[in-house]
Amino acid sequence: MNDAMSGPDFGASVLELLRRFKQDDRLADGYAHACLERAKAAEPVLKAFEYLPRDVSRRPGLLSGIPIGIKDIIATSDMPTTNGSPIYRDHVPAQDAWVVERLRQLGATIFGKTVSTEFAWRHPGPTTNPWNARHTPGGSSSGSAAAVAAGIVPLALGTQTLGSVIRPAAFNGVVGLKPSFGAIPRIGVHPLSPSLDHVGFFARRVDDVALALSLLAATSDADVHGRPLPGFNTDPGQGIAPLEKPRLRVMRFQHWASVEADQQKVFEAAVAQLREAGALVEEREWEELDAVNWDMINTILACEASLIFGDLVERYPDRTSNHLKTLVKAGKTTAAFDYLAARSRQEKLRTALAEQMSGFDAVLTLPAFGEAPNGLDFTGKAEYCAPWTLIGAPAISLPAGFGKNHLPLGIQLVGGYRQDRRLLSVAKWVEGVLRVEPGLPNL
Repeated sequence: MNDAMSGPDFGASVLELLRRFKQDDRLADGYAHACLERAKAAEPVLKAFEYLPRDVSRRPGLLSGIPIGIKDIIATSDMPTTNGSPIYRDHVPAQDAWVVERLRQLGATIFGKTVSTEFAWRHPGPTTNPWNARHTPGGSSSGSAAAVAAGIVPLALGTQTLGSVIRPAAFNGVVGLKPSFGAIPRIGVHPLSPSLDHVGFFARRVDDVALALSLLAATSDADVHGRPLPGFNTDPGQGIAPLEKPRLRVMRFQHWASVEADQQKVFEAAVAQLREAGALVEEREWEELDAVNWDMINTILACEASLIFGDLVERYPDRTSNHLKTLVKAGKTTAAFDYLAARSRQEKLRTALAEQMSGFDAVLTLPAFGEAPNGLDFTGKAEYCAPWTLIGAPAISLPAGFGKNHLPLGIQLVGGYRQDRRLLSVAKWVEGVLRVEPGLPNL
């Protein structure tokens, strides 16, 4: 690691950078410029950005000097927002998304647009995994996860409708946070399924995503799904306090038999290490959620997406993917009764989460089935993320090791609905016990 005063450290966390910036104005003024040069050098292979910024000059504010990548379905008024689609190739929105405007007010440097799959659905972009360019970085927040893993930005925005924050965070060896449903206004974020869409974050440390959530958690009359979080502040100097020796409920789900051997080993090692450090660990499944979540979430997603994209695929059949067309068709052929039944059960399961969490501080489970798949056409399975997206529970992915192909593996922690602060405190303790720091890949 570089000396704090000698130049940019591309593996530094947001909180580390803020501390260094206070001591060294030259470092603060030049950090985003150095990140831009790193991005330009990496882009021929990494392809994490749809658009790189022209102006990275420092602005005043709490996040002054911090470059933040913005997923390309999130509106920016000074650079294109393509939504991962050729239809919007030259589209520049009239105004910023709520989260982008807020970040500007905080003094952050809006560091370009990171690649998204088409409208945050399955058709992948060109981004590669920074640990091995032959492997996917995951989707749909591919560019944001890869950019943080590569040390180009210390923080990036993503979205999750199935598993698009948690899974790519695991595949790229970074921290990924999906807050509780409704915690962050989605105004100016292109919808995929409004009953499921979440705004989330990628960073290197738990403290960084905790700080981001404390600064961006809010409600707006323009986002009907907004739900206020109990207020909490994260001290930029100290971070969030860990919850010592938490009570963890291990859930493996019926998919465990299909999990790669290395992922199983890393998970078992993490469970043993956390128990050894004093956590109360109990294995207990949630059979109802396990049995119904995948069908339910796909019913809701397809129906809502078909309403959003139906006209688009009819008007632009040559500029929309088969993935999107198939999704629209599935939604249009689903009975209204099935959609309404899924939405009703979604709310019941979300309410039931409080009872399921009784006696526990967090659920400990997997973020993915193993290492990032080989090839760029398939971004990975989302079955380990979908249950928590469906019920809107906060979830966080932490690096936990590497697999046989020297690609990152992770674990996932889940909290009670709107209990984001408790989850982050648990995650801070787990991070300190596991002490897995993947470092920077060789680009």
